[in-house]
Amino acid sequence: MPDPEKIKEILDVVAEKVPGLLKELSIILYSPESAKQYATAAAIFYKELKNAGMSESESYELTSQYLSTLNIGKMMKGFPKSHD
Repeated sequence: MPDPEKIKEILDVVAEKVPGLLKELSIILYSPESAKQYATAAAIFYKELKNAGMSESESYELTSQYLSTLNIGKMMKGFPKSHD
């Protein structure tokens, strides 16, 4: 059986490092350059759906879902909160 003290040490390091990594990741993802790339990707995605014969409403809905996969904050809400 793993040593509980070692597990606690590992989890403490993870708890210390993960918030900083997530902050760095969000800066990268939400920079002005990234926003331009996301907008271009969304426009291409929407256009390809329309070109494939989907209706405007279907294309809009799927594009909205596609963009929501890029939302780190929304994704993080799905993770359980820690209870110290």
